[in-house]
Parts: sequence; C-alpha cells; structure tokens
Amino acid sequence: MVATISTPHYLLDQARRRFTPSFNNFPGMGVVERKLLNHQFPERKLADPPPGSGLKTAVGDAGLPVIGHIIEMMRGGPDYVKFLYETKGPVVFGDSPVLPGIAALGPDAAQVVYSNRNKDYSQQGWVPVIGPFFHRGLMLLDFEEHMFHRRIMQEAFVRSRLVSYVEQMDQVVSKTIANDWVPNDARFLLYPAMKELTLDIASMVFMGHEPGTDHDLVTKVNNAFAITTRAGNAIIRTPVPPFTWWRGLKARELLENYFRERVQEQRANPGTDLLSVLCQTEDEDGNTFSDEDIVNHMIFLMMAAHDTSTSTVTTMAYNLAGHPEWQQRCREESDRLGDGPLDIDALEKLESLDLVMNESIRLVTPVQWAMRQTVRDTDLLGYYIPKGTNVIAYPGMNHRLPELWTDPMKFDPERFTEPRNEHKRHRYAFTPFGGGAHKCIGMVFGQLEIKTILHRLLRKYRLEPPRPGYKCEWDYGGMPVPKDGMPIVLRPL
Repeated sequence: MVATISTPHYLLDQARRRFTPSFNNFPGMGVVERKLLNHQFPERKLADPPPGSGLKTAVGDAGLPVIGHIIEMMRGGPDYVKFLYETKGPVVFGDSPVLPGIAALGPDAAQVVYSNRNKDYSQQGWVPVIGPFFHRGLMLLDFEEHMFHRRIMQEAFVRSRLVSYVEQMDQVVSKTIANDWVPNDARFLLYPAMKELTLDIASMVFMGHEPGTDHDLVTKVNNAFAITTRAGNAIIRTPVPPFTWWRGLKARELLENYFRERVQEQRANPGTDLLSVLCQTEDEDGNTFSDEDIVNHMIFLMMAAHDTSTSTVTTMAYNLAGHPEWQQRCREESDRLGDGPLDIDALEKLESLDLVMNESIRLVTPVQWAMRQTVRDTDLLGYYIPKGTNVIAYPGMNHRLPELWTDPMKFDPERFTEPRNEHKRHRYAFTPFGGGAHKCIGMVFGQLEIKTILHRLLRKYRLEPPRPGYKCEWDYGGMPVPKDGMPIVLRPL
C-alpha cells in the first residue's frame, strides 16, 4: 500500500504553522523588525575594568522592555548577530532581562572561548537555558569531571561500535523511505517526516527498540523528547501549568522513569544498542557510569543526536532539490555503491555528500550558539569580563562572514575542496560541531547517520522543489526549523 497525504490534515497543518502566534508570523512583524534594527537604544556598561588594567569596557543595550532583542534574534538569527558584529564589534553586552551576557562574535572570539586555554570559561552558561531538562548531560559538565565522563563515553563511539550502529540505522532508514514517504506529492513535508525518522533511528540504535515494536511506548517517549527539547525556548521560565517550561519538566520526569527501568533491563540482558554499551562500558582504569549517570547521559544524547541530524539532513535535501547538478553528482557516487548493505567504508566513499553536508551546515548551522560562563575575571579580545558573566559565541554567524567565505550566501560546496579550503582560512572559521574539549562526541555518528539517509533517498527518488523559485524561510526560535515544514517532491527514479 502506498502512503498518502490527507488534504484536510495538510491544510490544517499549514494553517497551524501560519497562524500560531509567534514573532515570525505575526502580521507587521517585518516592519517592527526593521524599525528595531534602525533604533538606537540607550547603552550601558557591563562593568568598569580594574584601574590600570588597560582593558576596554563592554557596552550594549537592553532592547525593548521585558522582551529585549528577542524579535530580531528569532526573526534574523545569524543575520541579526552579523548586523551586531558589523555595527558594534566583536564583544557586545546584551543587557537582556532573560539572559544578560556577552556576545562573543567572529572567529577570534570563538577561538578564545572554545580553546579555553586558561580554563576561564565553564559550561554553566547552558544551565539557565537547558539545565533543568538536560541535567548533568555531557555538555553541562566542566573540566576534570567532563573529561572523566567523556573518556568512559568515548567507548560508545569507537569504530567497532559505529559499525553495528550503521547496520541498525540502515535497517530503519531503508524501511521508512520505501514504505512511509509519499512520492509525487508537493504536500509531502520533509521536516516532520525526517524528525520522525531520526527519532525512530534513535529509539532503535540508542534504546534497542526494534522498528514497529513497542509503538505506543516509543511514541510516548519520543513525544517527551520533543517537549523537553523545546522547553529551553520558553518565555515564561517557571513551572506554571500548562506552559512550556512546566511541560518540559513533566516530560523530563517521564524520561527519567523510562530510562531507570531500561537501565535495569539492559544491565541484566545487554544488547548492541547505545544504552547497553553505556551500561557495560568502562575506561582504561575500570571506571564505569552509575545508573543515574546513564539516565542523564541518555536523555542528553537523544536530544543532541536527533535534532541536529534532522536539521542537517533537511537542509541538505533542500539544497540538493535546488541544485540538480549537485544532486546528480551525489547520486552517481551512490549508484556506484548500489543497494547492498551499508558499512562505514562504503559511506566514506560518498565524498560529494560530505561537501554538500559541510556547505549545508555552514549556511544553516543546527546549533547556532555556544553558551559559557566566566569562572573568574578575564579579558576577551582586550575587553574586561567579570566573573559569573554569560558569554555566547555564535558559530552560525561566523559561517556567513565575507572575510572568511567567498560570496557567503551562495550554495557552493566546492569551497571545502583543495585548493580553496575556505574553512581553513581561520582555525575557528568553521565550527558546526563546536571546538576544544567540548567538541561534539557524536560527530562521526551523526555524519554516518545523515549519509545513510541521503544515500537511500537518492537511490530511490529525485528530489524536486514544490514549485519553481521555492525559497525556504527559517524560524530561529531554537534550532533552525523550516517555517512551512519544507515541502519536497519525491519523484521515484
């Protein structure tokens, strides 16, 4: 039976996307945004530098009362941050009522924050944003404790483990793309379909659920993940029912209970999924994770893995649909592999997909910012930053700077090849996976997942835009999301 789309359901979904009140779709918001960009708010200092230090004072403004600069941020994303960089420089004080802090802009600032040579910057900057929902996840740990946990977790991502994960991923991907996705229909929305697919992959590879089994449980757990992930964007940041923050905490509770039970099961009867691996794994000194550690790490890893992959693979499909010559180039490499079972060696041969992936995450970076907090008074590019200040680096903006990238808004994967190598113009020009000690531990896993999905998709379909001249618009309220769900036409080959 061929999967189909219900017109009423589709129209309702589009209406909901268009008319759910938000800074992105409220009538007249474009005019408001332009006015705000041209308005000079009164400036104030973060703090006076110590006398004789020779350091500069970081200054900025609070924007509108209560909401600050949230309209410009959610509508413009990296373009608004680039505007700040061009008009105010690399170190800007954002006197926000929700989360005051320093915007550390440009590759030099990113280098100071990511390399963290003197250990001046801790991960505690993430805590006010996602701390209650991703308590003690790897990204929220610091220094020695972070390295201790990372060393144990690294065992779950060694090549021999990845081999088994690829096999499991391919099983889910092949089945879903063949049976669940709707061909020849401009109403097919790629983003929600992809989100469901990456969650199905995660529930098999991470939690050991065979596809199609435990459907109600998996749906419940997956919904809880979606709610938890969105909760960090809440405007009302206290647990008041029925608002987003409260729903996020309830969802976190459900996930904790679920994983506690699963840890007991997997310790007794281990499989090849990631949860089993974390239950068994130890570092070279024999250190292992406690049950509580595993629960915290699993909740964080599920969030980190599926949202970033969904964003990347959706953007790649959009770019391939809009650039048929690149789609053909990638398909020819996939055709040489054929329809046989996939392994890491085969996926590594898909070099054009690597270029398209890099260019897609450069243009639409899934994790747009990196949050830190100073643990002592420090200086950032000659500016005085006192202890306890939130500092936010913006890789998504650095990926669009004309001093680093030729014609930065053009889709041009060749920029990552010899001799151009534009990503090497600065050590921190291209940091979609972060940098320094906290560089994404699941980076290779994510790349293999994304290439598995695209390989299977290109073997089965030609990707086309829903209409000539189609341009996707992104909502930057959290991770970038296509406002319309990203319609793509799948033409069977």
